[in-house]
Amino acid sequence: MTGPLTTFPATALLTAAFTHLSRLSDDTALFEHARYATPRREHGYCLDDVARGLVVLCRDEDPDRYSFAHGVGNADRLTERYLAFTTHAQSPDGRFHNRMAVHRRWQDEPGLGDCWGRALWGLGTAAIRSPLAWVRESAEHAFAVSARQRSPWPRAMAFAGLGAAEILAAHPGDQAAADLLADAAGTIARSEPGADWPWPEQRLTYANAVLPEVLIAAGRHLHDDEAREYGLELLDWLLETETSAGRLSPTGSGGWSAGEPRPCFDQQPIEAAALADACARAYAVSGDERWLCGVDRAVGWFLGENDADAALHDPHTGGGYDGLSADGPNANQGAESTLALISTLQQAVACGRAR
Repeated sequence: MTGPLTTFPATALLTAAFTHLSRLSDDTALFEHARYATPRREHGYCLDDVARGLVVLCRDEDPDRYSFAHGVGNADRLTERYLAFTTHAQSPDGRFHNRMAVHRRWQDEPGLGDCWGRALWGLGTAAIRSPLAWVRESAEHAFAVSARQRSPWPRAMAFAGLGAAEILAAHPGDQAAADLLADAAGTIARSEPGADWPWPEQRLTYANAVLPEVLIAAGRHLHDDEAREYGLELLDWLLETETSAGRLSPTGSGGWSAGEPRPCFDQQPIEAAALADACARAYAVSGDERWLCGVDRAVGWFLGENDADAALHDPHTGGGYDGLSADGPNANQGAESTLALISTLQQAVACGRAR
């Protein structure tokens, strides 16, 4: 792909996807799963998804253009409910619950896993980008409480680091955010130059591109050239590894390591979305247009340029399909996949790869 993806209706697809996001939401939050396009209320809510929803709602350049046909209505109302859920999930010491049943009772103890990191990502984004002053104030306070914690897991730290990067983009002197971002970058192991397997983990797993992305963010906001260059090198390797015949071929849910067969299934939308996010950041930091190819490939994966030649979204409901197997898409349209579709389309628009 050498030019912008001008042949797909990005605004129409985003509008439809946001409508499905509203369909999956109620007056509490965002249902995790769906049977086809219908929310599976019996599975309840998941902070991982609600926090991702906060990110895409608050970073959209023009949320007023979306007039939702279902559910709770406009973007501001969804933002308010997602923020309320996120802050309700927060414990006084800054940890987070992740799962709530439909009867509004938490199903777990507060922890420092991915939900903690994603909550900080969502809160950091809302604190800076929400057009609502009270949302910004509430999110900033909640971010400060949880930014004191540290997770033992690199991905959770990377998600949290992206929230810290949002804060630092607007407030470069925020020491708590700077410390969190530095610690997030520091959790990612450095491989030896010229290693046959340069990735900092033994296997590729899920949302892999968040690791180089947080390094690139640390390079920009902490003036850490070494982290920046390492992040760009890792992202370049990942993009090449997950590309086949010019198309994105993401790591499947079982993970992948050198010597194992490709393509691997079941491919997950979160992997394409993470790659689009990281490539968009790499382009913003470096100005190198080759990173736009990564955004294009992620969009193309949703539109049918993938290992099964099948679209990963429902043109009638707007929802994102839950995964791609060798036999084709999983037609269920849950929160994670729909948010991944929205996020990827947003990056295409922001990078000028769609009209």
